[in-house]
Amino acid sequence: MSHTTNYTTGLVGEGKVVEIMCLKFPPKVTSPGLAALPPRKNYTGKFINLMDFSGPRLHLQMVVIFVVTQTIHGLLKFLGLPMLVSQILAGIILGPMVFNQEHSFFTISEDSVAVLGTVASLGYVFFLFLSGVKMDVSMAYKSGKKALCIGTLTVVVPLIFYLITVTALHPYNNNLFTNKAYFLAATYSGTSFPVIHCLLRELKILNSELGRLGLSVALVGDIVSLVLTNIGQWVKSGFEEKAIDVLQDCGWAIGFVLVLVFVLRPLMKLIVKLTPEAGHIKDIFFYLIIVTFLVSPKFTELFHIFLLFGPFVLGLAVPDGPPLGSDLVEKLDPVISGLFLPLFATTCGMRIEFSHLESLKKIDGFATHQAVAAVVTLTVKFVVSLVLSLSCNMPTRDSLALAFILIAKGIVEMGSYSYLNDTMVISEDIFAFMSIFIILVASIVPIIVKKLYDPSRKYIGYRKKSIMNSKLNEELRLIGCVHVPSNVNSIISLLNASCPTRQSPIALDVLHLIKLRGQATPLFITHQKHNKRLSNKSYSENVVLSFNQFERDNWEAVTVNVFTAVSPPKLMYEDICNLAMDRLTSFIILPFHRRWCIDGSIESEDQTVRSLNGSILDKAPCSVGILVESRRHLKRFNSRGSSDSSSSSSFNIAVIYLGGRDDREALALAKRISHDKTGSLTVIHLKPAQNLDAFFADTDKHLDEAMLKGIKHSMDITYVGERVNDGPETSAFLRSIVNHYQLIIVGRRYNREDPQTIGLQEWSEFPEIGIIGDLLSSADFGGSYSLMIVQQQKIANE
Repeated sequence: MSHTTNYTTGLVGEGKVVEIMCLKFPPKVTSPGLAALPPRKNYTGKFINLMDFSGPRLHLQMVVIFVVTQTIHGLLKFLGLPMLVSQILAGIILGPMVFNQEHSFFTISEDSVAVLGTVASLGYVFFLFLSGVKMDVSMAYKSGKKALCIGTLTVVVPLIFYLITVTALHPYNNNLFTNKAYFLAATYSGTSFPVIHCLLRELKILNSELGRLGLSVALVGDIVSLVLTNIGQWVKSGFEEKAIDVLQDCGWAIGFVLVLVFVLRPLMKLIVKLTPEAGHIKDIFFYLIIVTFLVSPKFTELFHIFLLFGPFVLGLAVPDGPPLGSDLVEKLDPVISGLFLPLFATTCGMRIEFSHLESLKKIDGFATHQAVAAVVTLTVKFVVSLVLSLSCNMPTRDSLALAFILIAKGIVEMGSYSYLNDTMVISEDIFAFMSIFIILVASIVPIIVKKLYDPSRKYIGYRKKSIMNSKLNEELRLIGCVHVPSNVNSIISLLNASCPTRQSPIALDVLHLIKLRGQATPLFITHQKHNKRLSNKSYSENVVLSFNQFERDNWEAVTVNVFTAVSPPKLMYEDICNLAMDRLTSFIILPFHRRWCIDGSIESEDQTVRSLNGSILDKAPCSVGILVESRRHLKRFNSRGSSDSSSSSSFNIAVIYLGGRDDREALALAKRISHDKTGSLTVIHLKPAQNLDAFFADTDKHLDEAMLKGIKHSMDITYVGERVNDGPETSAFLRSIVNHYQLIIVGRRYNREDPQTIGLQEWSEFPEIGIIGDLLSSADFGGSYSLMIVQQQKIANE
């Protein structure tokens, strides 16, 4: 036996209508399957209906929700609206507002709605738990004064304005705590970290400068909201109960925190210690954590804490990142975010009925006052965010974008209002208004933020930062990107081959790129050179040690700084481009996404690295080179003093030159590498056969001639001119000479086909590295050389 309560006002004792609903136990879950489709009678003489069983009903409801949601999103995504809006609209369509009969084809029966709601609510509670797992509370006090100030004031000031507004509109309301107005103020003015994180991830600005600030502010704001809500609960208890009861509630809350900090957290860290390095947690530990999560609502009841805080705070006790936090997120998040959470958003939409908004026409009604107060609170929150951002000397567009980000509403607010509606804290009319309010804000905010803030805009080069524009005797600033250990050896081998000197030094910034796993906040770590002991959570210990040794081997000729970026793979280009701009870098070295074994077979291939390389090639603020590792690494020159003349003379570099800006940059790089005559440089100029030049006029022809003029008459560089008719002839010639060299440098020449490459483009496997680059990197050539594909910096005004 169960009962539901329908009412239309938030004032206690008004408008309550109790409706008794009877449910049959035990419920029928599993159907006979397809055998039940033809109408037939059971042993009692009644016809068997497939929809009498909760299993098929739930499956049907999930399929219908998915189809309707995807259909709506297919229409709305072109407007830039998020998936959450489509999910809520699907609930409105499938709910009683459209299908107003008692039992529609979708709701079927009362118990079918109860089953769907239970499954969806379980998904929401899991979402809160995983949100806590991803959060790193320590970032709150590491985020700096700007984030602390903005995060705190954007919650406290709107809350105060809400209370002032409600008092002005409802002067006979003497106590703001006993009638639950304070708790509505906390939900209206609060900042939700999971909602802000989802918004920034969808906008792909999670690890941009604005995104990092937004996450820090949201983290602080979420903690402040949680604290203020609990304080309000204690004050309310003080008005309604004895002082001893309030002290008991405070004691229970403190006890709950102490249990988390001194019992659960150490147990979680013990699990991490028992997990082998780079390994996964044991299944028994995973199940224990899930069981603890499932009983967490009972703990909140025991410790007199708000129900939804239990799973969230328990998630905070789990160490974020690998191995524990990442394993929990990777195992649970796809199912929760992909299946159960959309069900919850849709079931929230099914609750909305516009007919309840009729009560808002009463100017002196409680619901009307709450609606006005909610709008005032959101407006004040926006203004406070904007003023504080501008006072911190942020650009106007960035300040506006941050202000819109901080007023974002989403699934957390929808869940909170649904819970408050179920517990009769807010009425149906207030719930309907706030739901529409959330839909409008969730629709408008992403569109406006996308218009205001585009981080790639600052990467457009107006200042020339390339090797061609660097003087031979000045410091060359490079960035070397590392994904796997073999990338370390490749970069060190390449730079050792160039034999840096005091007269021609190199400033190398090494960026170790790590996928963000089990965390919400991206990290950017600067490794201090002279720290004898790295931190317990060191992501790049071996990388730091290797490059520090390389710096010592080339003392005063090379300076090395090592950084670690922990971020989503699709957004790693932000870290690379930001570092390049901050360090005034001239050249970025990227590892190729495919690596070969010595027998020519593919050792590994990473499509996320390939996608990242494509993003860098499109947006980099300087020149870029993609380094394809050889099947045996370049001959190592461990230090300037350890190589003799015989070994030096055996190191040969070749530049395949067809013409164009990328080829000129490739030649400039080769000249820089071979400047001290430790290796021989050969420039192979592939020219079209006679009479083909007229059909393929090159606007860079004069620049190419000027670049090659000094090469042809140089005593230190070998110039080879070769005329070819087409692509196959070029391929045959290159196949005959590549094994004479240890390093081959070519220009990218993207989307450019010349007489020398006609017929090769349709055979390209990786068109993003150009026709010649793709040809030389293919397994068919079978050489033992390393390959560098170079793209010159893209200048905005060229």
